Amino acid sequence: MRPIRLIQVGMGGWGRNWAGLLARQEELAQPVAYVDVQPEMLRQLQREVGVSAALCFPSLEAALEASDGEAVLVTTPLADHVPVAMAALEAGRHVLVEKPFAPSVAEAQQAVELAAARGRVLMVSQNYRFYPAVQAAAALVREGVLGPVSGVSVQFRKYANTQPPGAHRHYSIRQPLLIDMAIHHFDLMRLVLDQEPERVSCYAWNPPWSHFVEPAAAQATITFDRGAVVDYRGSWVSTGTPTPWAGVWQIEGAEGVLEWTSRGDAAADAEAVTLRPRGKRARRVSLPELPYSDRLGALAAFAAAVQDGSEPPASGQDNVGSLALMMATVEAATTGQPQAVQAKRA
Repeated sequence: MRPIRLIQVGMGGWGRNWAGLLARQEELAQPVAYVDVQPEMLRQLQREVGVSAALCFPSLEAALEASDGEAVLVTTPLADHVPVAMAALEAGRHVLVEKPFAPSVAEAQQAVELAAARGRVLMVSQNYRFYPAVQAAAALVREGVLGPVSGVSVQFRKYANTQPPGAHRHYSIRQPLLIDMAIHHFDLMRLVLDQEPERVSCYAWNPPWSHFVEPAAAQATITFDRGAVVDYRGSWVSTGTPTPWAGVWQIEGAEGVLEWTSRGDAAADAEAVTLRPRGKRARRVSLPELPYSDRLGALAAFAAAVQDGSEPPASGQDNVGSLALMMATVEAATTGQPQAVQAKRA
């Protein structure tokens, strides 16, 4: 597989982190242009990553005109995801966009429809999918090892509360748990359970010691279309034992229980899957070896889809389901009322 020629748009902190990652992975991607409307972001990129000023542009239009990029990586703030993706698709480029996909399901559907009309790949970088434990857990459920799945518990705990109030950008973003973090867990629910969400209730709150402006903790109950009921509990300000980033999962089925976790702070220090068949002893499950994981796994899948015309995992169309679950959960937490999960635009 040849490196994909990328134009990257959005050079804030996370965008520069992406740029540094790409600079070390020449076999997957060849960045040909970098875009940001703020000159200082481009200057920081040049200082931190060593990017040439000749590759930096103030607009996507200028980058498209000056380079031979075949695809656009969107690492802008959420509000700009869809406008940048739409502009890239209109110009005939493939698009890989950071999560969450869009500010609304309707906007996501617009981008999906445009990608289909232009015959271009549109993929969301749901990077947690690309880990060995996730792949193994999803395979076991699909193979029917557990039989019909019923009760599912997902626990996520971190303490991201060490800076003084007002001292960190994270404290002021909208719904910091449900939008910024839980989108990963919602996407994994759909992937691993191989079911689609139908209804959600949620209570979100701020513990007294939280420095976040909006709720940093939440508990939700999510029902799925083939019988799974997920108990989800997450917190950015938990004083309990921290979990890996993908959370700690327990999936109960008619034929046994599957427990797994994934994505620790180091490369593979948290990858673990345990299967306990009904009436038998628990055993550790062998994990697959992946050539690329995390964001590089998403990038490799995107590049492969661009080059062979296949449907990528976490395509824009597929990811609408994860986005719809996230939006419904936010609405349930805000209104105090259960919400139907609407993955289709009305």
